[in-house]
Amino acid sequence: MKSVWWCLLMMMAAGVMSVSDGAAQEYTLKDLYRQALNNSERIKFAEENVYIAQMGRNKAVSLLIPRVTAFGTYSRFSEEKYTMAGALIQPEESGTWGVRADQAFSLSAREWDALKIAGQSIVKSEYDLSTAKSDFVVAVAASYYDVLKAKRALEIAAANLERLTQYRHFVERRVRVGELTKTALLRADGELSGARADYLRASNAFKLSRAALIRITGIEENFQLREEEEATLPKPYALDRLKKTALASRTDLKSYDLQTQIAAQQVKYARGAFWPNLGVFAIYNRADQDPVGATLNRESILAGVSLNFPFFEGGLRIAELKEAKARQRQAQWVYEDLKKEVDVELTGAYLELETLKGSLAFLRDQLLFAEDNYNAVLRQLEHGLATSLDVMDANTLLLSAQRNVADALYNFQMAHLKMKRSSGTLLEFVASNP
Repeated sequence: MKSVWWCLLMMMAAGVMSVSDGAAQEYTLKDLYRQALNNSERIKFAEENVYIAQMGRNKAVSLLIPRVTAFGTYSRFSEEKYTMAGALIQPEESGTWGVRADQAFSLSAREWDALKIAGQSIVKSEYDLSTAKSDFVVAVAASYYDVLKAKRALEIAAANLERLTQYRHFVERRVRVGELTKTALLRADGELSGARADYLRASNAFKLSRAALIRITGIEENFQLREEEEATLPKPYALDRLKKTALASRTDLKSYDLQTQIAAQQVKYARGAFWPNLGVFAIYNRADQDPVGATLNRESILAGVSLNFPFFEGGLRIAELKEAKARQRQAQWVYEDLKKEVDVELTGAYLELETLKGSLAFLRDQLLFAEDNYNAVLRQLEHGLATSLDVMDANTLLLSAQRNVADALYNFQMAHLKMKRSSGTLLEFVASNP
């Protein structure tokens, strides 16, 4: 019965692992980046913000262009009316039509300030789009490495299940000939049951990680992944240079820096409200009526200038100016705070990468020792020089070492990308990396 159970588990393992085999499309990490950026709703949302900013600039330009309107009226009266002298004072019908052009602007030229703010907003939205892409690339990479990590965990669980199954058969034979006690067989059964549970959890975790990758990238369900080459650690002395690179390259820093400039421009715009507004207009007018009166002016062209100076509006302009100054101070404080966070974030990412690099070498050594130890304990058990408890301890050490190496390897790859993200060079690295 147990042999049948083992066969079923192996068939299940083959089914799970073959999800990415056969005619499935193979993806590298860079392929996933490209696919995800094309399909992501979050990226499309950020792209729409750029478009909205561009439309805001168009609206700002419209304030600098005269407004031209056409007008026309038609009137029909109940009767004609004349004066006692016979002069027409009310025709039977009349009509007027024409074209009017108006342009109004502040003497402080605040309309140009609004245009400059709109242009800066476009650049800021583009920076925000790059930041969103960079964060999304990290999310895609994390999901990619989660799948690889889950796949490796499933392979480790399957190998552990196979070792314990073989060990259980070995113990059963020794119990039959009286070389081992029933207790050893019970211990082997208990460990085997735990391994089966671990395998089931690993199998479901692998399926879930694949589903998460499909969700974030939009790829088909039947796929397989090609592993990336192991990243290399930057030189220790490069940390200071990376910090300078981050200050110059991170798009979120550029966005907040530009936000401080926009806030300063908005203060100037709010101050411009204290200046008078100048308006100019030009009108072409044409009129007709039936019957025609002696005083009818069929066509007229006129132009004019108006000056409007609101000297009291209940303190509205003062409040708007103070609000703009407060927002300028907020933008500056947020920018300075972000620079400090970037410095700490980059230092932490670099040190984490360095730690994982060193740990990975030690964990690989530990794995070699654990494999040799397990094989040695098995040979000792065959000659009666080790107990079943020694075998279980050796297997536990081997299982732990395998998991630690797999976790450290993929965590190291992920830490490398996070460091690129922290230094502001991730998108450039992704674009240049074949």
